[in-house]
Amino acid sequence: MSRIGERKLTIPEGVTVNIENSTVTIKGNKGELKIDVNPLISVVVEDNTLKTTQKKPSKMANMMQGTTNSLIKSMIYGVSTGFEKGLEAVGVGYRFNVQGNKIVVNAGYSHPVEVIIPEGLSAELVSNTEITIKGIDKQKVAEFAANVRKIREPEPYKGKGIRYKGEVVRRKEGKKAA
Repeated sequence: MSRIGERKLTIPEGVTVNIENSTVTIKGNKGELKIDVNPLISVVVEDNTLKTTQKKPSKMANMMQGTTNSLIKSMIYGVSTGFEKGLEAVGVGYRFNVQGNKIVVNAGYSHPVEVIIPEGLSAELVSNTEITIKGIDKQKVAEFAANVRKIREPEPYKGKGIRYKGEVVRRKEGKKAA
């Protein structure tokens, strides 16, 4: 029995849930998200709560029930509040710059690296070494933040690189002189 799948989700004010065939559409003040539900799972909305149930109990249905419940919970949070991921550049000369729909990253290369911001996401410059990526889709926000971080991942000796806000980089001791 899936414990996460059995969880009842409360639908906040301003968020509407529409179920057609096997597609769940969630609208909120930030936008709209859709998900195709597995045929083994049914989604039921009663009053202000949403619940996922298995049509025919099986191991696969059990797994998909929990997954569907988690995805719908993230969608409800995304359209009502939104997701954000912070990045910071640590190192001499490392900095961010937002130009229209691009982020220009100076990360120790001989040239600045330009990254195009995907549709549905926005980037806000906190300072020239900190940036916040915002959006309603949790997966898109996290994936784009990971792609920006991948430009120059933090290294363990000096700690230089692009890291998530609050990320702790495990430091190593350098070589010892003989």
